[in-house]
Amino acid sequence: MIITTTETIPNKEITEVLGIARGSTVRARNVGRDIFAGLKSIIGGEISEYTKLQAASREQAIKRMKEDAEKLGADAIVNVRLTTAMIMQTTAEILAYGTAVKLK
Repeated sequence: MIITTTETIPNKEITEVLGIARGSTVRARNVGRDIFAGLKSIIGGEISEYTKLQAASREQAIKRMKEDAEKLGADAIVNVRLTTAMIMQTTAEILAYGTAVKLK
């Protein structure tokens, strides 16, 4: 499965647009991480616990988007985008979406 943020794939011809492929995950922070993050915010620097949480969330959303595209019979997903939305004060959704296509 080719996954790209571009509209086209070099040396490949898109023969059919199958629809939107999407995958999302909703994650909540945990108290242990919040305490450590609070201390880290006082002294400054990257809060690696949140960086790791966001990275894992993105990967899961992309994996789910790929699975959705496979169900549609896609060979690739073009115009991939990632977005996040706050659901509650401590909870956020990561959404990956793109156009599922067939290639020649």
